[in-house]
Amino acid sequence: MMQSKQRGTAERNFRRCGATLGMLSSLLITASATAQAAPAPLPLLPLPATITRTADSITIANGAGVAVPSGDAEAEAAARLLIAQVATTRGLTLRTTSTGAVIRFVRDPAIVGAEAYRLTADASGIRIAASARGGFVYGAMTLAQLLSPDQAFGKPVTVPGVDIRDAPRFAWRGVMVDVARHFQPLPSLYQIVDQMVAVKLNVLHLHLTDDQGWRFEVKRYPKLTELGAFRAPPSTGGPAPATRVGGFYTQAELRDLVRYAAERGITIVPEIDLPGHAQALVAAYPEIGVFGDRPVVSHDWGVNPYLLNPGPKGVTFVENVLDEVMAVFPGSFIHLGGDEAVKDQWERSPEVQAQMAKLGLKTENALQSWLIDEFGRYLASKGRRLIGWDEILEGGLPPSASVMSWRGEKGAVDAANAGHDVVLTPAPTLYVDSLQSDQRDEPPGRLSIQTLADVYAYDPLPKGIDGTRAKHVLGAQVNAWSEYLVTPYQIQHALFPRAAALAENTWSNAPRDFTSFATRLAPQAARWRRGGIEVADSAFAVTYALQGARGDALLANKVTVALATQVPVGTIRYTLDGTAPTARSPVYAAPLSLVPGATIKAAAFDTDGIATARIRDFATSRSALLYRNASDLVSCPRGALGLRVPLTADAESNGPAFNVNLFDTCSAYPAAPLDVAGGFTIEVARLARHYGLAHEASAVREPYSVTAHGELVVLAGCQAGRKGAPNKDAPKPVVVATFPLPDPAASPTKMTFKGTLPQLTGDRDLCFQFTSPVAEPYYAVASVQLTERR
Repeated sequence: MMQSKQRGTAERNFRRCGATLGMLSSLLITASATAQAAPAPLPLLPLPATITRTADSITIANGAGVAVPSGDAEAEAAARLLIAQVATTRGLTLRTTSTGAVIRFVRDPAIVGAEAYRLTADASGIRIAASARGGFVYGAMTLAQLLSPDQAFGKPVTVPGVDIRDAPRFAWRGVMVDVARHFQPLPSLYQIVDQMVAVKLNVLHLHLTDDQGWRFEVKRYPKLTELGAFRAPPSTGGPAPATRVGGFYTQAELRDLVRYAAERGITIVPEIDLPGHAQALVAAYPEIGVFGDRPVVSHDWGVNPYLLNPGPKGVTFVENVLDEVMAVFPGSFIHLGGDEAVKDQWERSPEVQAQMAKLGLKTENALQSWLIDEFGRYLASKGRRLIGWDEILEGGLPPSASVMSWRGEKGAVDAANAGHDVVLTPAPTLYVDSLQSDQRDEPPGRLSIQTLADVYAYDPLPKGIDGTRAKHVLGAQVNAWSEYLVTPYQIQHALFPRAAALAENTWSNAPRDFTSFATRLAPQAARWRRGGIEVADSAFAVTYALQGARGDALLANKVTVALATQVPVGTIRYTLDGTAPTARSPVYAAPLSLVPGATIKAAAFDTDGIATARIRDFATSRSALLYRNASDLVSCPRGALGLRVPLTADAESNGPAFNVNLFDTCSAYPAAPLDVAGGFTIEVARLARHYGLAHEASAVREPYSVTAHGELVVLAGCQAGRKGAPNKDAPKPVVVATFPLPDPAASPTKMTFKGTLPQLTGDRDLCFQFTSPVAEPYYAVASVQLTERR
């Protein structure tokens, strides 16, 4: 990740003094606040190491001059970034000048650390001092934030007197974008780079290869992109789609991106995933696989069986690829994956088994360790470092390797205590393809909800690492896996604003204060949006919770609804007359009790009277209270709804989306008010069954079916999945309806089923079990509308 030996030495020096800076941070901020009678917090994110406020100020208006030391290319580049950022986020035009400048960049060798800087502002001007490129860049980004604290776009801004001394807590502050599962256009990667630097993130990890696509042009092996970069979409029934999905980046395109990122202090770490996740590679060059057969480029998410041949031809092939990778990406680290490589093919191959015997290796995991070490030595001979997912620990960690720990923190703890550098990226907390809320409008992703607060609460320094080994923790990153993130919009929605929480945790040593963070995040979200980025408002959006049972509410003709937001920022205001709430609407203070019929519309408003999120609404009509969509359904007792998936694998729209369990196609309407309900309408979607489950395939449940393509079975009292064991004494579920499913080859992907409910009492779960064969597409419930008994 470091760009030079000098940079690496400087950052090691900073890490030695980082603890001292962190201890000073709280003291200095508190002392300054006392002296200045608690001035309003500066809208800075991440929070700098130390901030000292003064009584001075300076106003910056259109045409303000920016000066840099003569011939200092790094300072000049940072000045250009400042000018561009301020033009975008504030609408002010700054200009470079050699005389009369109010903003000056100064090179100061006394500032220790390649990313450290000092920013001072008083009545005479603003000064950014640093000893290296990174410091200039981050000082410029801090000033850009000071120049755009509010909504006054295009107007002069007054910067308060301040002395900021700043440097990062960790050297690796990263974002991973998976461009292999769903190819992302280059302009979207440039956008991400621009918005990473705004909050001092400095590593962009590109997952360039996987079973579903090879995105890096290798001139020596052109079939990798001619064949390996494209795949057929999976089928939801009927004729196979004729279109191909995919794309790749030329080396020239990636060199330009690397150069652009480097100017912004960002190192791009490429990942070539092996020995598993290699199906696209083997589809292009079957002789580099284990058995010589040519698979198609996979359209199945998950774990697929194809592995790299670990023999001499496979090793030579990868080394030739790495030569071209290193020619494009000059950073220290090359990521070689190593994750989820099921060893079935190696176990079945006489050639591989003979190789293991010759090497004296007893297990296939040991063979993977040997292979990773071979590539580690090769990279080291070229002056590079290997990093891989924590599976490379299995079979013994190669001495040359660094570890990226995703299966919790244990891999990082073990590796760091053994003297290896580590990067923390544990799932699910730092996996941003997880949903951010249970709002109905969330795009597809994993249903393990990871809120902004969850990410902010994460500490990248695990407690199990010995104090003397803490220096081996390089930092942390968030991962945007793209099985379900198809478009740039969805990638951005997943990353922002949660990447800001990661930015603060990896940059700042100050004590965590989520309220302060959320307050400072609001103006940063506005800056991102001005830069053309989609920023999720999930954490700031109002959520609604119906109090008590729906059946009781309907029978009593009275509903009680509680409103809340994830963040403790803003005042919730609401309306009941169908109009949009404003800063003058009633303030929400307690759950609202009302007669069914009104639609509640609400949003939180900041102190300037600006809504912090889009208005969400909640209908309380009797029909609305009897309605459930995919987001409202829960799992059946034998499994969990783990994914939120689109109608088709490559759908570019954000909806519709369906919450599903891959192992049991059953979902439930919890606590259906069967005292009231007399009928139902079920909207159903047929989805592609395209998941590589490897050794978990045996867990897929195939219920008994009585027709060729299975049935939809509706059961009452089936006990939907909840915490704790099912009630064994509960009455036996009642089958209330069975509908045969149509032939997938000759029917639409959406269908409707209607029926009546028998006279039942109380609130009972309604389960919807599909019994379609596992060789065919599977089904999901899109919505359920109950109708009142007449």
